[in-house]
Amino acid sequence: MSDRIHVVIIGGTSGIGRHVAESFAARGCDVVITGRTERRAKGVADEIGGHTRGLGLDLTVQEQIPAALSDVHKVDRLVLTALERDHNTVREYRPADAMRMLTMKLIGYTTVIHALAPRMSDGSSAVLLGGLAMHRPYPGSTTVTTANGGISALVRTLVTELAPIRFNALHPSMVADTPYWRDKPHGWEAVKARTPTKRLVTMQDCTEAIAFLLENRSINGVNLSIDGGELLI
Repeated sequence: MSDRIHVVIIGGTSGIGRHVAESFAARGCDVVITGRTERRAKGVADEIGGHTRGLGLDLTVQEQIPAALSDVHKVDRLVLTALERDHNTVREYRPADAMRMLTMKLIGYTTVIHALAPRMSDGSSAVLLGGLAMHRPYPGSTTVTTANGGISALVRTLVTELAPIRFNALHPSMVADTPYWRDKPHGWEAVKARTPTKRLVTMQDCTEAIAFLLENRSINGVNLSIDGGELLI
């Protein structure tokens, strides 16, 4: 087995996850990314290059997760960024959609960690992706707010049960250059107006924050918000 750092990124085929994967691949790390289909994951891994490989993994099918990760033998850094959008209001509630997202984000993330924990060492670390909707709900964010609040609590359980492995969470505001927000510039100006830096969070900001959470050995059980000091007005 090589001496390179072994990085696993759940949801590494697009958005923040892919950006993180590209960053670690450029550093010469062994990188495993997952996507919902093996074909897409392998295709993106080929595009990223370096020592990157792709695995198919559906977080909503928990019983298949251990087998999907069976040939991941060492994990120094684990990043869980997979997400699914769910615009779901209480008045027009769609329980099936909510169940899928919550299953994926909370049970799915935990099942991945359960499967990979035996392959992590005392010096390993992990970052879970949440979001600031947990503190700043908006119409239709019912499930998203619930899931992100769950992530913020989950890291505390993980640092207790799996010590000394470190677990932290990142909660960004609107990330303007992600595929989801890139084509929705109509909402950007309002966020900029209430942000002291007058700029939106970027994927590069998220990647740098994730690297900090992974690599600073005194950071543990932290829910880090990055929003440029966005004010609630």
